[in-house]
Parts: sequence; C-alpha cells; structure tokens
Amino acid sequence: MTAQPRTRTLVGAVHRTAAPDPPALTDRDLAATPVPVGDTSRVRDLIRHGWPVVGLCALYPLWWALGLGVLIFAIAAVPMGLILLRRLIRGEKVRVPPGFGWWLLFLAAVAISAAAMGSAATGTVDRAAQTAVSAVVFRFGMYLALTVLLLYVGNLSVTKVPQAALVRLLAWLFVLTVGGGLLGVAAGRFQFTSPVEHLLPTDVRAQGFVQSLVHPSAAQIMNVLGHESARPAAPWGYTNTWGNNLCLLVVWFVVACWPLARTPLAKAAGALVLTIAVIPVVHSLNRGLWLGLAVTVAYVTVRLVRRRRRLAMRVLVATLAVVALIGATPLGDMVSQRIEYGRSNAVRLFLVNRALDGLAESPLIGFGTTRDTAGGRTSITVGESPDCPRCGNFTVGGNGQLWQLLFAHGLVGTVGYVVFLGYGLWRFRRDDTAIGIAGSAALVASFAAMLWYNALVTPLAFLFLGYALLWRNALGRR
Repeated sequence: MTAQPRTRTLVGAVHRTAAPDPPALTDRDLAATPVPVGDTSRVRDLIRHGWPVVGLCALYPLWWALGLGVLIFAIAAVPMGLILLRRLIRGEKVRVPPGFGWWLLFLAAVAISAAAMGSAATGTVDRAAQTAVSAVVFRFGMYLALTVLLLYVGNLSVTKVPQAALVRLLAWLFVLTVGGGLLGVAAGRFQFTSPVEHLLPTDVRAQGFVQSLVHPSAAQIMNVLGHESARPAAPWGYTNTWGNNLCLLVVWFVVACWPLARTPLAKAAGALVLTIAVIPVVHSLNRGLWLGLAVTVAYVTVRLVRRRRRLAMRVLVATLAVVALIGATPLGDMVSQRIEYGRSNAVRLFLVNRALDGLAESPLIGFGTTRDTAGGRTSITVGESPDCPRCGNFTVGGNGQLWQLLFAHGLVGTVGYVVFLGYGLWRFRRDDTAIGIAGSAALVASFAAMLWYNALVTPLAFLFLGYALLWRNALGRR
C-alpha cells in the first residue's frame, strides 16, 4: 500500500494528498486552463482574486518608470500579507510549500547574523554603522516580502487564477526583458529621473545603490572588451540581473508559446521573439547568461528524452540553429572576443577567496552583510576612485548568491537556503508537464547562477513564482 504524503498548513492541520506519483498532466490539460477570449467573467475573477500579483507583473513597466522597480515587491507584499492574515483570522487554512521549515531556518539565520554586522572581517573595510544597518534591513525585508509572495501565490485558487494565467504573466516579463535589452543595445545611454527619485534628498539619491533602485536606465556602460560598450540592463537595474532574469524567464515564455499558444501565428510570433532575443543576449557580453542558457537547454533536453524523444530532438536542432545563426553573423565575433577577454575572472576568484576567508572566521552566522575589500587583488593601496571606479574596494559577496550566503549568513543560512530549493527540485522531479519541466529547469538554472549572480530581488521573486507554479501543479493533481 502506497504511503500518502502530507501537506502542512500554517494553522497546524495536516491533510492527506494523493500518492506521490500520479499520472502526469498532459500539455492538453494545461492548455485547457487559459482565460477564454471574450470571457470577461474569467478576466474579472483573475483580477479580483489575484490583483496584487497581476498588477505587480502586468504593470511592471509603469513601476519601473516611476522608480519603484524593486521597491514594488515590498509594497505588493503588504496587501498579500494582509490577505493571508485575514484568512488565518477567519480560521481558513494557509498552505506552506514543501520543505518550508528550511526556508524559515534561512530567515532566522539572516536575522541572527545581523548581530555580527559590526564585527571586523580580515581584508575588508568596516562599513559605517548606518550603511550596514540599511543593508541588513533592506536584505531581510526583501527576503520577507518574497516569502509572502510565495505563500500568497501558492494559496491562490487554481480555478480563479489558473496556472496558464500565471505562466503568461511570467512570459510577459520575458518579453519585457527582451524589449529592455533591445533598448540597451540601441540607446545604451538612455536614462531619466523618475518621480520617486525626485522625492529623495540629493545626498541619498546620489548613492550608487539607490540609483540602481530608483533611476531608470537602459544599460550599464562598461569597459569589458578594452573599450566602453553598453550592456543591457533595463528594466532590472544591472546587467547581471538582466541576464539572470532572462535565463529564469525564458522557460516560461516557451511554455506560453508551446503548448499554450492557440494558433500557428502565435507560435510563429514566439519563435520570432526568441530569435530577436539573441541580439541583446550576445550584446550583454554576459558569460554567466550564456552558461545559464546552456545549462537550461541541457536539462530540458534530458527531461524530454525520458518520454518525448522527438520533442527533445527538436529542442536540440533549434539550439544548434541558433548557435549557427550567431556564428554566421558579426555577433559571433563578439562572443569570441568576450570569451578571450576574461579580465574579471581574477577579480571573481579574489572575491571567492575573501568570502571563504570570512566563512572560516565566522562559520555559523557569517558577518550579517557584505563588506568591501581593503584595496584590490594586487595591493591594499589600490582603491576605487573617480578615474578608476572598478580598481578596488570590491564587494565581498557581490559576485554570486552562494558566496554572499556563506560570507553574510554562514553555514546555517546557506544550508537553509540551498536545501529548501534543492528539496523542491527533488520533490517535483517527476512532474513531466510543461510547467513541471520549466519550473525544475528554472531551479537548476538558479543553482548554476549562484556561482556568479546574486538573487535579490527580482531573480528570487521570479524563481519563487516558478516554484509556486510547481507547488500548485502538485496540489492540482490530487
């Protein structure tokens, strides 16, 4: 007799669910859930029951233009949290995802590690107390906000807010990312002062981190190939964040076009968008993005080989066609130059060593937040200056989520974070639906990206939305 798994809720109740390996839903089952064209009642249900997440994603260009691109996630978490609290007050059940205790351990580690933010770390410059407190509060607040986002979406009614609707929201964000990338390629110096930025004191809005939050810009101007070039960043603030988000969102765009697209024209439009996306992907000069896309394609292909060999071959052929297209155009020269020009490799290795040194000094709870190195990798006398803003004083923990976790929150925080996501990947490993494969691919890509990308804020938000889709898929298969 097959044991029945359990789903816990915040009120302590335990519910029996179906056996762990029920027959997988087909793509036709998924395609049956979209909001019908012209069915205003379904659209009203979607907005009425899921308006915080619908408004958050669908209106993101507005939030970016207003200067609320990242802050909107904390703002949206307020009504989401109130809705969940109201359910608890009414005695209704609020589900939590599998392995949620590990995530709570991570949140506890983040809070406890704040006690060490004033401690000195070898080879780093102590941060001013106000700066350190601001960084700790911001990071912890955003982790809490994204936790609320995960719980809120996971508890939405699948009938009122269908899986397909959430997939389309993520697909829209991919289109927005591609559009922002094209803007960065065509008009790399495009920027403007947002309304929120106008409201801030001059000394506050002049800070680099604050600028990344409230000052909309199309790209980051950086010297990567020996000359200045515009690397796409809109609407996510940083080039690395842009690349991380594109890698996490592309799988949902593919699902939205195949199998959710209803007409051949829609599928053709999807193929056109993916082809156009190659331009900003290459111009970003983002090796982490290129590696992440390779990992994603490899994982999806392996999953498809298990049951859909013909589809797996199509994925491989399409990938090879894109690679051939890049090689036959001037874009191929840019890729070759970027691979040969790896000046940042030494800096990244330097920061990895600093993060591991910090872990050895404070192995359990870390140092509460990031630190700036004393000087550069060759000398402590080399530092950041107006003439050379990237010559030193690098951020320890700024070169990848894994290194930030180890340095800022120690082994306890790192284990809680990694095990929570890893358990989800294991728990949903047999979901062979389009959502199951896409969600698992996003998780795999996030583990690869931990070595070179940081996750806060938007990458972790989109990863959690994908996690919620996996979780809802499992609940819908009872």
